[in-house]
Amino acid sequence: MSRTLVVLFAFCCGVIVANLYYAQPIIDLIAPDVGLSRDAASLVVSLTQVGYALGLFFIVPLTDLVENKRLLIVSVAVSVACLAAAAVVSDAHTFLAVSLLVGLSSVAVQILIPLAAHLAPEATRGRVVGNVMSGLMLGILLSRPFASLVADHFGWRTVFWTAAAMMVAMVAVLAGTMPTRRPAHSASYVDLLRSLGTLFSRFATLRERAFYQGCMFGTFSLFWAAAPLELVRRHGFSQSQVAVFALIGATGAIAAPIGGRLADAGHARLGTGIAIAVAALAWLVGLVDASVLLLGVTAVVLDFCVQLNMTIGQREIFALDAASRGRMNAVYMTSLFVGGALGSALASWLYARGGWAWVVAAGAAFPALAFVRFVVARSAR
Repeated sequence: MSRTLVVLFAFCCGVIVANLYYAQPIIDLIAPDVGLSRDAASLVVSLTQVGYALGLFFIVPLTDLVENKRLLIVSVAVSVACLAAAAVVSDAHTFLAVSLLVGLSSVAVQILIPLAAHLAPEATRGRVVGNVMSGLMLGILLSRPFASLVADHFGWRTVFWTAAAMMVAMVAVLAGTMPTRRPAHSASYVDLLRSLGTLFSRFATLRERAFYQGCMFGTFSLFWAAAPLELVRRHGFSQSQVAVFALIGATGAIAAPIGGRLADAGHARLGTGIAIAVAALAWLVGLVDASVLLLGVTAVVLDFCVQLNMTIGQREIFALDAASRGRMNAVYMTSLFVGGALGSALASWLYARGGWAWVVAAGAAFPALAFVRFVVARSAR
């Protein structure tokens, strides 16, 4: 992996994964336009993540079976069509269906990450994966302010048109620069899917890491689905002000290279414990005061911890079996986005019934549950 290729992979990961999050800060604009109630608005985000989880389970394992470059280009082409559809539909059920398909087709990002792990030497694999993952995290975090700013000035449909155009430009670059990889795996597609359960049963590390990051991404998604509601409804923020707030959280992306280096140096367990514990504590400032300043502190700390744990987890599972990296990444990321979909789905319901206090309680519960599992697993060892 040359430095240029690492930067390109990181950039492409950010562009692709951003598709999952454009709707999150602007659901209050989308919902009335397509006929969704306020309580059902967060379904747009959660269905996108459910679609992504389905794609992780059914599409990403193909990275161990078919040529990776071709698979990526086909996935991106489908994503372009889905984003364009999201920009024009005006019916609630159709928009929800398109949201599901946007998530399903955005799994192209998880084709790039295992490929980066394959191309990187063992000694620097954590660093390379961490650098690529920093692009993914920046895409997640910058997609929100981007969507808020564009929607505030040009309308929410322009967000999806712009996303489709960026995907077209990105695939044109990748078509000429991305290396090919033909996996040696020769099993059928059905055998490949069946092996996901085998891998999950075989590797305790995979099970633990999937559970930790599922909880961590649940708390992450809950915060970023509920925080714009709190900022707009309680603090009177405009979409542009929500965008500035979301930029603060983008500083958490610096955790990815740090996580990769910790894992390369043999400190994965220590980094995991710190990330999970601090994520739970980050929510507690919300019990003191839900001021904009303290919400910003929670955003930065939470994003840092989630990204740190994600990168360490991927470095750990990629070291288990080189021939199965695509499938193990599928299991890991499926668990992650199932947790994320749960967190997003709870956001509107919790906020409507108990305000920010209920959101804080649920948000702290996710990493607290992961920490209990972490302590039990450590004690067993």
